[in-house]
Amino acid sequence: MAHHRPAEPRDQMSPQERAETRERSMALLRQMLRPHRGALALSIISVLLVSGSSAVAPILIARVLDSSIEPLRQGDASPLLTLLVFFVVATAVTAIFSWVNVAYTVRVSLGVVVYLRKRVFRHAQSLSVSFHERYTSGKVISRLTSDIDTIRSFLDSGISQLAITLLSMVISAVAIFLLDWRIGLFMLVMGVPIYFLTRWFQKTAVPVFRTMRTESAHLTSRFVETFTGIRAVKAFGAEAQMRSEYAQASERYRLAVMDSIKIFGIYSPVLMLLGNVFIAGALVLGGYAVLGGTMQIGTLLALVIYANRVFEPVMQLSEFYNMFQSAMSALEKLSSFLAEEPEVAEPEHPHERAVESVAESATGVTEGASGTVQGALVELDSAVFGYTSDRHALKETSLRIEPGTTVALVGATGAGKSTIAKLVARFYDVSAGQVRIDGVDVRQLADAQLRREVLMLTQEVFLFSASILENIRMGNPQASDEQVKAAAKAVGADAFIERLRDGYESQLGRGGITLSAGQRQLVSFARVFLANPRVLILDEATASLDIPSERAVQAALRTILAGRTALVIAHRLSTVLGADRVLVIHEGSVMEDGSPQQLIASGGRFAAMYASWDELNQVQETEA
Repeated sequence: MAHHRPAEPRDQMSPQERAETRERSMALLRQMLRPHRGALALSIISVLLVSGSSAVAPILIARVLDSSIEPLRQGDASPLLTLLVFFVVATAVTAIFSWVNVAYTVRVSLGVVVYLRKRVFRHAQSLSVSFHERYTSGKVISRLTSDIDTIRSFLDSGISQLAITLLSMVISAVAIFLLDWRIGLFMLVMGVPIYFLTRWFQKTAVPVFRTMRTESAHLTSRFVETFTGIRAVKAFGAEAQMRSEYAQASERYRLAVMDSIKIFGIYSPVLMLLGNVFIAGALVLGGYAVLGGTMQIGTLLALVIYANRVFEPVMQLSEFYNMFQSAMSALEKLSSFLAEEPEVAEPEHPHERAVESVAESATGVTEGASGTVQGALVELDSAVFGYTSDRHALKETSLRIEPGTTVALVGATGAGKSTIAKLVARFYDVSAGQVRIDGVDVRQLADAQLRREVLMLTQEVFLFSASILENIRMGNPQASDEQVKAAAKAVGADAFIERLRDGYESQLGRGGITLSAGQRQLVSFARVFLANPRVLILDEATASLDIPSERAVQAALRTILAGRTALVIAHRLSTVLGADRVLVIHEGSVMEDGSPQQLIASGGRFAAMYASWDELNQVQETEA
């Protein structure tokens, strides 16, 4: 299936790529804001009212100076009181609707943030294993944290303040023209260099802000990866190297920020200079008009206030533009991430297969050990797969694994064992041929259906920071506490769980660090038993265990394999000899196929492996 991979926004893009990125980002913005149209409308109305009411103040001040002082000197305070009433009303309207604007703007921004977080998290889960293998976890975290927070900051304060500022500037510019057309023309003349300066700022700042977001993501990624692998870092004494790499990433981010500061440092002072020139020019022109008797002093004061409202906000606009560019860059990265399509896609018309009910699944929890589980037929039909286009990890292979059969996959590292397992579990799709479960191509099964039927348990057991009960319940979220405990008892995990202070309610540290390797493996087996899959794929469950722990886990392993079709990537003799069938994989092909006894007698590759394993096993048992 063809896979579309939108590129991460780069500093240099072709016009077509830039247009596609912009269109995708705007589409995401519309999707985010659509559910909040009512709140947006109220926010927009409040912006209009705030801008309109605040624009009245300079006119009222001018009227006080020009037409209320003289009547007041003659004892008539009514004109002044009338203007004061209007001023209080305008101020009250500004205050009330400023609050309305803030309240509804924050409501919109919080709604957008919740929507984005849920959608990005859900989308990250939907993407294929191959995506997460090449896309570092730090970048995903950056999308979920700093990028979304940047958009929230802009929506919280930037966008509403920007709207009020722009509207205020327009109203003030119109008011200047109405009060004195000569100063209005001078304002237009001063607007020409400001326009070209702003265009330069926009053109220069866009790639700089995008680089800032990219370097920020790299910094987050480096931090997350370092502390995710902190054991390896400490084991190899690599702290100095990690500090050096993190310092380099920090320095690149600092340089990117400095580039933005340099641009801002040119734009803002020049903008301030032009604004001050206009205000000085307006004072000179207005002063001559007052001295000539063609303008009143109140009108001049109003003109100065409006002139400040036109050009001082222009200086603020550079700050808003900084925030806007950061938000747009974050939006581009989020839209590119959300445009990623899973390589292993859901079928448009999934094959319908009878699904057992929760009650039936729960029955399996108590019956699995007795062999009542019904395994599935697994077939590979001329299956071919390559992680890259120039090399096949699995050459054309055809296999038929009967229901209830345990098949051990053996071979050197990189031979193709894990590839076969991942194709059956549909972590990847074959490049050619088919993988079938009970005669149905796995590409035609809905993912939820496939996960109920096929379960892959990797060597690295991951337990969540929750109780043992909740960790086991992951195998079947609908299972009752009694069913969870029955599953733990079936695999022999209840013995150590009951000895813990809080039993099944014992809280585990990150990754289950409070348990031994064997105990973590038993908890994972209880999950499998509770899930009750028809096909079980194991990446050798006992490879990292000592002899006593391995014996306990092997007993549990026999329980969960009973009645199921199983593919076991085997590294230990005990697991291989317990299999019904052994496949020897070499350079992407099945070189030998038969029972352990048949292959030992044949004197081929497996016989040589057996001799090495047997010798190593005797040494380990002697040491134990």
